[in-house]
Amino acid sequence: MSVYDRLQALNITLPPVAIPAAAYVPYVQTGNLLFLSGHIAKKDGKVWAGQLGRNLTTDEGKQAARAIAIDLLGTLEHATGGNLNRIRRIVKVMSLVNSTADFTEQHLVTNGCSELLAEVFGENGTHARSAFGVAQVPMGACVEIDLVAELA
Repeated sequence: MSVYDRLQALNITLPPVAIPAAAYVPYVQTGNLLFLSGHIAKKDGKVWAGQLGRNLTTDEGKQAARAIAIDLLGTLEHATGGNLNRIRRIVKVMSLVNSTADFTEQHLVTNGCSELLAEVFGENGTHARSAFGVAQVPMGACVEIDLVAELA
C-alpha cells in the first residue's frame, strides 16, 4: 500500500506548506536528509493555544500532536516535489509540549504524531524521538514538533 493509499484510507487531506512566522524556512535538505522546522499545533486554522496540565488534557494534547503530524506531512510532500513515496524513513521527531511543571505525560502527547507517522509510512515511519515539557511555545501553542526524514 502506498503512502497516498494510506492517507486516503485515513481520510487525510494534506495542507499546503505553512508560511514561516519568523526568520526561517520550512525545511532544509542536505544530502538525503530533510530537516523540517518546528510546526505548531493548529485547530480550525488557528493556533491551538493552551497548556497541558492547566487547561488541556493529555488526550487533547495527543490530538494536537496528530494535527501537527498532518501539517508536517504537507511540508514533506512539498519538500519531495509532491511525492511522499520518496521518503525512505522518518529518522527523528522532537516535540515541545507547553506544560505545567508537574505535567509528566509529554511522551503520551507526542504519541499523537508518532502513531500517525507509523500509520502512514509503516515501519519506515517509526523513529527516534525526544519529548520535552517547556514553559512556553511560540504564540501560546500547546505543542510544537519538528522532524528529520531520509529521502530514497
